[in-house]
Amino acid sequence: MKILVCISHVPDTTTKINFIDNNTKFNTAQVQFIINPYDEIALARALELTEGNGGTVTVINVGDISTEPTIRKALAIGAADAIRVNAQPRDGYFVASQIANAAKDMGFDFILCGRESIDYNGAMVPAMIAELLGIPSVSIAKKLTIEGTTATIEREIEGGKEIVSVPLPFVAGASEGMAEPKIPNMRGIMSARTKPLKVVEPIEVSLLQEITHFDTPKPRGQVKLVPADNAGELINLLHTEAKVF
Repeated sequence: MKILVCISHVPDTTTKINFIDNNTKFNTAQVQFIINPYDEIALARALELTEGNGGTVTVINVGDISTEPTIRKALAIGAADAIRVNAQPRDGYFVASQIANAAKDMGFDFILCGRESIDYNGAMVPAMIAELLGIPSVSIAKKLTIEGTTATIEREIEGGKEIVSVPLPFVAGASEGMAEPKIPNMRGIMSARTKPLKVVEPIEVSLLQEITHFDTPKPRGQVKLVPADNAGELINLLHTEAKVF
């Protein structure tokens, strides 16, 4: 079994977000980057499947050289090798195109991604990869089992769950519940230094969108406390200030 896992290089959730160049670029100074948490879930499930059935896990990332520490962490967790597409990711379509191009001739049985990255929350890359490769796509996958050439996937839908089966190869976007993220041990950290990390150059991709500027959320206003016996005042504030009805 040969599995490709897509990983994103994202800011830690504790990072204070700032922008530079007139709010057109994210300020990466003094920012701690991590593997996207949903991608860690995908990686953990891929490793579980290969441990039980044999095979290898390759991780792929679209990014410049600054992402290599994140890639090495994925190798320390247990991936056998890695691919880095040497490009700054500019949007979901660009990332999906680079991954699909790198994967198309490598004979992977299936591709796992996180359901979304925690920086942009686009949730579009897994489906785009599948479309570009002409294979099935399953989003918000919470359970995954493989039997022969068929995968059974439990996915989250509004108000419940759905169980689908798809033939290999396919792309799935992993969500909470598929696996518990793994912590690299010392042996894994040491071996990650010598595992293969292949750098490939990007392909040309049409520019379909462009970020013009970023905005931070507006500061929260002061809390107004209304006595429990003054429902009329509460209703008035909801109507005139909060404008909820």
